[in-house]
Amino acid sequence: MPVLNRFDHGGGEAIVEYLDSNLKVIRPGAFVRCAVTGEPIPLEQLRYWSVERQEAYSSPEAVLKRLGVAREPRR
Repeated sequence: MPVLNRFDHGGGEAIVEYLDSNLKVIRPGAFVRCAVTGEPIPLEQLRYWSVERQEAYSSPEAVLKRLGVAREPRR
């Protein structure tokens, strides 16, 4: 099976394997879903994921929520 880079995609939801510093596309698609919010994340905008949990996150706040860490407001 050929390995596609994260920017080779068709339409619909992609299935990816989350690696330490990259993604391996298993099934091409345009987006993945945030494990916390459920919102679609275009592959070219995906910046946050967990290798251990094999999940994508839409923002740093989503990561903290998933980990159960409360973020203190900025001053």
